[in-house]
Amino acid sequence: MDMQKSRKCADGDPLIQLQGCKTVVGAKQLKKALLNGKASRVFLAENADPALTEPIEALCLQHHVDCAWVPSMSDLGHACGIDVGAAAAAVIA
Repeated sequence: MDMQKSRKCADGDPLIQLQGCKTVVGAKQLKKALLNGKASRVFLAENADPALTEPIEALCLQHHVDCAWVPSMSDLGHACGIDVGAAAAAVIA
């Protein structure tokens, strides 16, 4: 699955897409959103534990949800408006 990490967002900084959107943060909430069909785009941190990100990436592929890799948990947490790092986040409908 590391092959997906090389497929970073080609249209610039993917974190910009989180601004002004309703999001969920964290693996547990994100999995629920994916299973309920509410997640429209998922963001995973490259420096997060693969034990957390790989199952989410697999769910994204299974549910045909676009997945973007971002450089760090710190960047992802900041983009989501929280003061701690985040391994995973999603834009929800």
